[in-house]
Amino acid sequence: MNEALLDEISALNSIYGDTTLLPSPTDPSSPTTIYILTLPPLSPSSPPSSSLRIQFPPSYPDVPPLILSTHSSNPSLPKGTAARDLSLFRDAISQVHSPGQVCLFDAIDAFTSLLSLTTTTPTPSRSPSPSPSLSPPPFESHQTPQEPPPWVLSTPFTELKSTFLARTAPVTSLPQAKSFLAHLLATDKKVRSAAHNITAWRIRGENGTSYQDCDDDGETAAGGRLLHLMQLMDLWDVMVVVTRWYGGQKLGPRRFALINMAARDGFVRAGLVQEDGGKEGGGGGKKKGR
Repeated sequence: MNEALLDEISALNSIYGDTTLLPSPTDPSSPTTIYILTLPPLSPSSPPSSSLRIQFPPSYPDVPPLILSTHSSNPSLPKGTAARDLSLFRDAISQVHSPGQVCLFDAIDAFTSLLSLTTTTPTPSRSPSPSPSLSPPPFESHQTPQEPPPWVLSTPFTELKSTFLARTAPVTSLPQAKSFLAHLLATDKKVRSAAHNITAWRIRGENGTSYQDCDDDGETAAGGRLLHLMQLMDLWDVMVVVTRWYGGQKLGPRRFALINMAARDGFVRAGLVQEDGGKEGGGGGKKKGR
């Protein structure tokens, strides 16, 4: 198995859960690797989705993975759901694959978008998607707060001399979120000089409005993955800033796993989730740093 695939498996399982992409238990070893991909639901309250059998040729990611068949389907879902998901995911792979680039995370995003287009009945419990009309560009200059924000820090995660550290804080408005980040950058020289400060927030506003957005800060696609983690964990009225200090060696897709590991650990330490990723009430938990 090549390193790019190993990194992609680690990143996907860190973001979506440990059982998202697992080796097929029934297929014999061969030059091609067959995995079971469990597709994430549209929202945390949705029923479990279908799972698919995916074959990775030895030359992946130079060539796309092969979506072989449906592995299983939730019996509570309408008839034909598995066949629909199989077809949509094949379409998603064809849309996003670029030779030499791993593609499953982008394929899952594309699949979710395609699935949303086929869903005609609104789901009341589903979190609203980010909307430019609801939120201004992220973190423009804003007056810093007089008191330091109530940051909760994660364990630092270090790999190949790059270090990732998450800060989480409760927020109730966009101006407050902006002022918290402005205060952090204005008062912490080490954070200000880091390679990236990746930010995401989700806020419930008045009259049923919701605000959610993210900022890559130069780490392409990292902000969207961070926001998606918050959506999967159903977190609201909180912001997270993941700081990366670059160690001089590229990490490839592994960096996304480390960003999300730091954020998840920060949410646990803030008492927002349990250590296994469940909702409120978990408190602290074991250290997961390395």
